[in-house]
Amino acid sequence: MSVGKSFLISSGFSLFKLTGLHRLAIPFTRGVGAILMFHRVRPAVTQDFAPNRLLEITPEFFDALLTRLAALGFAIITLDEALRRLEPGQERDGPFAVLTFDDGTRDTRDFALPILEHHQVPFTAYITTGFADRSARLWWVELEEAIRRLPHIAAEIDGEVVSLLARTSAEKAAAFDDLYRRLIHGPEERLLDVIGRLLGEAGLRSEALVDELCLDWAGIESLACHPLCTIGVHTLTHARLAKHGEATVRRELTESRRLIEAHIGKEARHLAYPVGDPASAGAREFAIAEELGFAGAVTTRPGMIFPEHRAHLTALPRLSINGNWQSLDMVEILLSGAPFALWNRGRKVA
Repeated sequence: MSVGKSFLISSGFSLFKLTGLHRLAIPFTRGVGAILMFHRVRPAVTQDFAPNRLLEITPEFFDALLTRLAALGFAIITLDEALRRLEPGQERDGPFAVLTFDDGTRDTRDFALPILEHHQVPFTAYITTGFADRSARLWWVELEEAIRRLPHIAAEIDGEVVSLLARTSAEKAAAFDDLYRRLIHGPEERLLDVIGRLLGEAGLRSEALVDELCLDWAGIESLACHPLCTIGVHTLTHARLAKHGEATVRRELTESRRLIEAHIGKEARHLAYPVGDPASAGAREFAIAEELGFAGAVTTRPGMIFPEHRAHLTALPRLSINGNWQSLDMVEILLSGAPFALWNRGRKVA
C-alpha cells in the first residue's frame, strides 16, 4: 500500500472515530451483514521486513474481534444461512457476520480453530487444491523470502533488467514494492517466471514453502469433519482467473471442486476467487461460477451485504481484516458500512 493511500485511510478512520458519524450512518450503510476475510492467524513475528504482514492477525486480536462482534449484535452464521437470509422474506433483525479463511493454511487449524471452538462459531475455509498437494505456488511468499535472503535483486522484465539493492530492511521493502508493482499488472506467467528465478537464486524451493505454511490433504480432510467448518473452493493453482482463457477458468473451478469433494466426501458449494480484485475476477468469472452451480462466490471487493446482492450471489464483497490495522475500533467503523459507502460512492452493489 502506498504511503499516500495509507495516510488517507488512516485519516478517514480518525475522522470517523472522532466524530462518530459512522454510527449515525448505520441504518443506511450497514446492510444486513458482512462476510469477513482472513488469511493467516498466528502469533506475532517481529521482523522489520514483512511485506505480507497485512495478511496476518494475531490469535489475541482474532479472539477479541469475535467478542466485539457479539457485543455489536452481529450473529456469526454459516455462509449457507447468510445466503438464505438474502431470500425475499427471510431478513432478520440484527446483522450477521460470516467468517471466511483463504488458502488452507496450517494457521487456520492450529491457531484460529481453537478460538472458533471457544466461541462456538462457524467458518468457511476456501481450499486451493494445489497447495494441498504442493503443486501450486505461494508466489507472494516466494517473493518475500527470496528478497529476505538476497542482498541484490536483478530481474529481467519485458526486456528491461531491473537492478535493486536489498541489503537493509528498508531496501528490501522498497525492492518488494517495486517488483510487486511491475509484476502484478502483467501476465501471470511472467510473474511466476520472474519470482521463480529469484527463488532459485536464493536457494529456496517453492514446494518447501507451501509445505511449511499449508495443510495437506489429510489436514483438510480432518478439518472438513469439524462441525463448525464448511469447505469451499479456491481453484487449482490460485490463478488470477481474469488473466486466463475461458477453458482455463472452467478447469480451475471444476477440477478443484471435483478434487475437494472427492477428498472430503461432501459437496463444495462455495467459491472464493484468488486475489479477487477487479483485475482477477470480473463479469465473465461471475457468470461461469453461476453456470457451474456454485451457491455463492466471494471477491475481495470491499463492501457490506445488502438484500440487493441476492441478484449477484457469485460476486459478493468481503470485509478484509487487515493485519496492518489490528484495531477493534477500526473494525467497528468498517462494520458500520460507512467507509464502503464512501468507497463505492453510495452504491450498495458495486
